[in-house]
Amino acid sequence: METQPQTPQKSNSFYFIFIFILLAGLAGLTLAWSRQRAALNTCNNKNSALLSDMADMEAALSGYTGSMKQDLKQDLQQMLRNYNKLIEKDASKADSLNAQKAQITSLLQKLDQSKMTARELVKARKENETLRSIMRSYARTIDSLNTLNIDLGSRLEETNVKLSTTTNERDTYRKQAEESQQQVKKGSKLQAYGIQSEALKQRLNNSMDVTDRAKNAVQFRSSFTLSENPLAAAGRKSVYLQIIAPNGDILQGSSNFVTETESGTVAYSQRKEVDYQNQALDLTIYYELKGEAAAKGAYKVRIYCDGALIGTDSFTLK
Repeated sequence: METQPQTPQKSNSFYFIFIFILLAGLAGLTLAWSRQRAALNTCNNKNSALLSDMADMEAALSGYTGSMKQDLKQDLQQMLRNYNKLIEKDASKADSLNAQKAQITSLLQKLDQSKMTARELVKARKENETLRSIMRSYARTIDSLNTLNIDLGSRLEETNVKLSTTTNERDTYRKQAEESQQQVKKGSKLQAYGIQSEALKQRLNNSMDVTDRAKNAVQFRSSFTLSENPLAAAGRKSVYLQIIAPNGDILQGSSNFVTETESGTVAYSQRKEVDYQNQALDLTIYYELKGEAAAKGAYKVRIYCDGALIGTDSFTLK
């Protein structure tokens, strides 16, 4: 007769072991929690005792905080006066010194605005000592610089005595150099000569002809010669034509037509780029009226090049 397997008995043993481990874990956690709770209670008791001791100490020192605060205020006020003296000695360090004064002023405001405990006053006194140490460092630096400045001043005085013997010669050479520079500048300036400015009308065959009638004018023209000048800088140059209407307005081909000159920024009517090689150069600059009616009266013409006014002209329309 065969024997049947005892599976239910093994399963029950497994459950008993699992429950035992679970109960043991719970017991361990309970014990640990109990110990932590006891430690927390101990810490709270110690903290309460320390707070009580601190309160007792504050009460015991309350009679001294008033005099301590007054001493601190007097000390800080004296430091402010000392910083003012340091600034008088060396204004170059005014920014740094004023920054330290701002810290002192802030500390004074704390002393004035709040009732400070003895602990806070001790902390403020430490800040005071730090600020005093910084002030002493500045004082030593400024005194050293003053000593150095005195030495340098003596040396500079000796140097000035030596240089005074050559001052007149230097000024003479400088004046001569400036005069020579001005002469070169004047000599290198171009001139526009033979200027002929006039208005043009358009014939039926589209050819252009000179007119003195404002109603017929469709274009202005200015012809002239740039002078020969070996002293002028050769190369590409912009020549500017400025036409001033009878009412004083400057005619401009575009609103952004402006250029820099010796007299400042001026508007111009039209310009032309030329390749100047120090030889006389003939050129003509045109200004289109673009359908605008020309005004009657006297027109002024100015020619600019290299920032200088190099020629003037005028014409009249009826």
